[in-house]
Amino acid sequence: MLGTVLLLLALAKTACPSPASIASWRAEALKKLLEVFGMDDPPAPPTHFKQPPQYMVDLFNTVANADGVTKNPDILEGNTVRSFLDKTHSEEMRFLFVLSSMAKNEKILTAELHLFRLWPRVTDGPKRHHFCQVSVYQVLGKDKPDTPEGKKLLAARLVSLQTSGWEVFAITSAVRDWAEDESSNQGLLVTVQGLRGSPLNPPPLQFASGRGHHESKKPMLVLFTDDGRRGASLPTAGFPGGLHTPGMTPLLGRSRSTRSLGRLQPCQRHPLSVDFEEIGWSGWIISPRGYNAFHCKGSCPFPLGENMRPTNHATVQSIINALKLSEGVSSPCCVPDKLYSINLLYFDDDENVVLKQYDDMVAGSCGCH
Repeated sequence: MLGTVLLLLALAKTACPSPASIASWRAEALKKLLEVFGMDDPPAPPTHFKQPPQYMVDLFNTVANADGVTKNPDILEGNTVRSFLDKTHSEEMRFLFVLSSMAKNEKILTAELHLFRLWPRVTDGPKRHHFCQVSVYQVLGKDKPDTPEGKKLLAARLVSLQTSGWEVFAITSAVRDWAEDESSNQGLLVTVQGLRGSPLNPPPLQFASGRGHHESKKPMLVLFTDDGRRGASLPTAGFPGGLHTPGMTPLLGRSRSTRSLGRLQPCQRHPLSVDFEEIGWSGWIISPRGYNAFHCKGSCPFPLGENMRPTNHATVQSIINALKLSEGVSSPCCVPDKLYSINLLYFDDDENVVLKQYDDMVAGSCGCH
């Protein structure tokens, strides 16, 4: 699919003299490329400059190298991570996250509430409390959320009053309820109590709210899902070499003299650049700016050596072709025999930041099949 898309883009540049034909080819190619990325239309870029949550940037850098190629396919649970910012912008500890941009076919795996714990207020007199209990509730109705009937406990833990930083609470059951019935989403309520459950007034612990605090500290819902899209059965893995951009495989020919005779190069991997800025997607894609998809090209001559990683079927086909034992049997083809996934960090239509992993996007190596 990706090879077809890039061929269409190349033809749009070189093959058609008519501007209308070029525009048509390009539109068809970009539509096919969007299908590869599981989209009908490209998301609209943010209306103003927006800094992505640092958590999402750090997660991308943990999962992928600078080209977006997956380092380790087992790091992520599922293939999609969505972040949602609080919509209430309230000083009270009520939070609302709108999940409308989540696709219906996504399976919810884990949902987390991320709250930034501020430094405790300076108070007069000796400090009596070193810990407090923080509880997160799912609000069941608009009226009387503070009553036992109006809320459901999702998570609770003791939190130190001596430090600041992020606190993460599991709220998967609430998000699954909201996904099944959007109207049931009445948000979350967070309370701070003493060790014995007694209310603390004023509460010694505060979390950053949606307003009045830095963008990087705003309350956030992080949702791990899986959309069911899986690649082919070729071996897939994280790209070897850590953060380094993968390079070309060495030429498999033994000497320049054999290559200078006009014979086809043996099967090998060649660069194939995908530039998101050139495509026109740089407005909504945060990382990477592009990547090297690579492609396989070259001959699979008889006899096939081990360096061409032939399958048994390819070896037999090569022999049948060389000995002309059957009509119409061609030599084996040079194709990818290992594929790697890539990751995109991007803004969706609601300006939420999404990290998505796509299988079978980079030719890791080539062989004769």
